[in-house]
Amino acid sequence: MVSGKPQNRQDEGRMEFLLTLRRRGISDQAVLRAMDEVPRGHFVEADFFASAYADQALPIACGQTISQPFVVAYMTEQLALRSHHRVLEVGTGSGYQAAILSRLAREVVSIERYRTLADQARERLHSLGIKNVEVVAGDGLNGVPERAPFDRIIVTAAAETLPQTLIDQLADNGIMILPLGEHGGSQHIIKLTKSQTGIARENLIAVRFVPLLPGQAQEL
Repeated sequence: MVSGKPQNRQDEGRMEFLLTLRRRGISDQAVLRAMDEVPRGHFVEADFFASAYADQALPIACGQTISQPFVVAYMTEQLALRSHHRVLEVGTGSGYQAAILSRLAREVVSIERYRTLADQARERLHSLGIKNVEVVAGDGLNGVPERAPFDRIIVTAAAETLPQTLIDQLADNGIMILPLGEHGGSQHIIKLTKSQTGIARENLIAVRFVPLLPGQAQEL
C-alpha cells in the first residue's frame, strides 16, 4: 500500500518550494509547471544539495550565485513567454534559469562571461536532455547580435545603467527583464517593453544581484 507521503526530505522541500511560490503570488501555471519539472538540485553545488529547494540564493563557482527560486519564477512570469519566442539570457550561471526558460520558449541563447560556468551549465543541460538552449561564453553586455532580434531578453546580474546594446537586440513588442541599480546599493527589477514608439519602463520588486560586468573573464 502506498502511503502517499513524501519519500524523503528533498520531496518535502520540493512541495514546500511550490507552495511558497504560490503564496508569494506566482500564478502562471506554465511557470509553476516548469519550476516543478526542472530539478533545482541538479544545478546547485554538492555541499548545498540539501538546501536546493530553500527559497534563497546559493553560491556557485566563480563567486556567483544561483538565484532565489521566487526571483527566478517572478522574472520568468514577467517575461510573458509563449512557445514561439526566442529568448536571450545574459548570465547563464548554473544554467537553472535557462532550463526553466527552455520549458516555455522555442529557443534560448544564454551568454556567460565565465567559461567554467558556461561549460558546467552546458553539461548540466545536456544531461537533462535539454536541446533548445545554446550556451555561449562571451561578454554579456554585447549580447549575441548575430542571433538578434530576440522576442524576450532576461538579464540575471545587476546593471547600473540600461544596456543599450541589449535593448537594440530586442524585437519590436519585445520584453526585457533585468535588475537595475548600484552595485552594493538599491536595486529593482525593471521591465522594458519595446514598441515602434519607444521603450516603456516599469519598476517592479526590490532585489539584490551580483553585478553585471563588462568583458569575458580571462581565467575562469
